[in-house]
Amino acid sequence: MKQVTLTLLLVICVSLFPQGAASAEALSNKEHNWSFNPAQNNQPATTEPLYEELIEKYGGLYIGDTREKELYLTFDNGYENGYTGEILDVLKEKEVPAAFFVTGHYLKEETDLIDRMVNEGHTVGNHSYHHPSLPAVSDERLEREIRSLEEEYEKATGRTDMMYLRPPRGTFSERTLAKTAEMGYVNVFWSLAYKDWETDKQKGADYAYEKIMKRVHPGAVMLLHSVSSDNAKALPKVIDDLKAEGYTFKSLDEWRLKQEILFQ
Repeated sequence: MKQVTLTLLLVICVSLFPQGAASAEALSNKEHNWSFNPAQNNQPATTEPLYEELIEKYGGLYIGDTREKELYLTFDNGYENGYTGEILDVLKEKEVPAAFFVTGHYLKEETDLIDRMVNEGHTVGNHSYHHPSLPAVSDERLEREIRSLEEEYEKATGRTDMMYLRPPRGTFSERTLAKTAEMGYVNVFWSLAYKDWETDKQKGADYAYEKIMKRVHPGAVMLLHSVSSDNAKALPKVIDDLKAEGYTFKSLDEWRLKQEILFQ
């Protein structure tokens, strides 16, 4: 009788958690702050072994193929500071794709810029509606933050193709990675960034250029903030010089397609 009962319990557990999957609630919610370790001489950056493990486990991205001189240009757009139009002009002229991770405020207030991003072939990514630290909120609040932004995006553009998430504040846990992956999202972190978001401490285009060129590397996922005047001014020369060095700029969809081909 005991053996039958144990067997029945096992069957119930397997039915609840198919293929050995664990619910997000059962996973660690220890908060991690994303970080990367820049390397010398334009070699690929690294990150903490645990972060590598979690990103691979839940299908995220922080660095592309380090054997190829490919780059993924991404911008965080929490609010508009007057430079995104200029950035879009440069990207259009240079024929470079980018991803813009936006908040609810941005979607509601900057519909013209959102339209340009979509119409000019860029990716609009999810940065949550209110920009909370996801490990600090419940599963219900997390889902509401993500889904409400999707709904605002569909309302603004008519599109339902939002699938990339930049975790607000760069904070995450295994639980949030699992939950957002269950929702169909790719968590996109980064392997290149610098302190560019302080609008009252901009240091000029040359400073931005040097910071970016010093840290660029094959496979880099580049995080820039669109509120930075330095980034807007430096971007044309950054793109031209990186192309001259043999780099190509790829979209996140191209990365995803490459992953699908590799793991077929």
